[in-house]
Amino acid sequence: MTYLIRGKVALLLKIIIVGLASAILLMLAQSAFAQREYVISAFLALTILALALTYLTKISIPLKFFIPGILLLIAFVIGPILYTVTMSGFNYKTGNIISKEEAIVQVKIRGIEADPSGTSFDIKLGTYDGKEAILISDITNLKYFISTADSRIPVAANDVTLNEYGVAITAPNFSILTDAQMASADKSFSKIQFQYEGEYFIALEGFEAGIVSRQVLEYLPVTDEFRNLVNGSIYRDNGRGNYALVDDKTAILEPGWRAPIWFENYSKIITDPRVREPLVRVFIWTVAFALLTVLTTFALGLLLALALNRPIFGRRIYRSILVLPYAMPSVMSILIWGGMFNTEFGAINTLFGSDIAWFSDPNFARVAVILVNLWLGFPYFYLISSGSLQAIPSELLEAAAIDGANPRQIFRKITLPLLLQILSPLLIASFAFNFNNFNLIYLLTGGGPRNELDGEIAGATDILISYTYKIAFGTGTQDLGLASAISLIIFVLVASISLYSLKKSKVLETFG
Repeated sequence: MTYLIRGKVALLLKIIIVGLASAILLMLAQSAFAQREYVISAFLALTILALALTYLTKISIPLKFFIPGILLLIAFVIGPILYTVTMSGFNYKTGNIISKEEAIVQVKIRGIEADPSGTSFDIKLGTYDGKEAILISDITNLKYFISTADSRIPVAANDVTLNEYGVAITAPNFSILTDAQMASADKSFSKIQFQYEGEYFIALEGFEAGIVSRQVLEYLPVTDEFRNLVNGSIYRDNGRGNYALVDDKTAILEPGWRAPIWFENYSKIITDPRVREPLVRVFIWTVAFALLTVLTTFALGLLLALALNRPIFGRRIYRSILVLPYAMPSVMSILIWGGMFNTEFGAINTLFGSDIAWFSDPNFARVAVILVNLWLGFPYFYLISSGSLQAIPSELLEAAAIDGANPRQIFRKITLPLLLQILSPLLIASFAFNFNNFNLIYLLTGGGPRNELDGEIAGATDILISYTYKIAFGTGTQDLGLASAISLIIFVLVASISLYSLKKSKVLETFG
């Protein structure tokens, strides 16, 4: 087997593996470049270079082990963080998703109005002399014609073939699109203004109907403005990702584009009461939820660990049973608990003979969240507390007992301080995890209850991460820029709290 690790065979295998990996990455880089994803393409190109330098030279032996992890760290941790930081400075929300060039095209397509009589025709998409064309059927007047972007060609009634609805489907020199061609027709046909009469043209309304329309908005590339052809009003770039009416800044054209607004998303968190007030409420509940979860799960886990640390009958069976909630998938446990808290059919109300609307009342919903998280979390602290108790030297406990300390004093003065020193990093990690415990909130209560009729986004049990998710991907306006700003604040908060706790616990000094 040595020849597989060293020698010419190993070198050949290494070259083949690096070559295959580089070929795949090169293909991905080329695809990303073709789609104008230049940052991704550049990263993939640098990855190829890094892999070649690392594995085909002797520049650094340790780097051969670290480079995969470093590249994945950059791709899936540092990259998303930098992207989030960047997007937090942009007006990036519903209506401002695409680029400026795409927005101009969309405004021009939407900047039309139907003729006063609302004339429409049945159409068929196809090609005429190699150009995109539509075959139009005026069923009322039994007239037919082919229209392209440049011309309108009348067709005699006896030259067309009609379907059962009287719509023309064939005409001389007109080739109707196949089903495969229809799949990609929207991109090309929707941008074309097919010739009709005078200033009017035919705009597609789906693939089966055409509306007689005229252009009312004209783009002026020299001044980067839109002009209303009917009343002459001008729309200019307002610097926030929209063309706004010169005389009324609130009148904007849709859609807009992603535009930098720098720190406005952060200032909105402080100055806009519609954002600030629910955010403060959610933040207070998030801290309370994380603290209560850590305290309750640690207390119950430690209590059970102390109880089962003594030689009692059936201890192994009890230990196995206590681990079961931890072994069960948390998603399944949360959904089962959600059913058990059901007001009408849930086991909780049936067992206690109550009629509590657990998920309709804010306080009961919060209690339910804490209880379910206690069930999910206590086995973890039971396991680590049991292991930590074994690590405490028995000589210390025996010496304290000989000196006259009672069991309560031994626990308070010796066992608990040593346990806290050992478990401090895990308690801090648990706090940080529950600070962002999205799955529990999303699956159990969905963040509710909340008053949807008043347009509230934040529910009574929403924590910061679920509230941010709703801002970014909710059913209403999706404000990705604001959500990015809040995400960064969450990151700073969790990092600050964790660092402060680690410093106060002095646990890092043990590694020095």
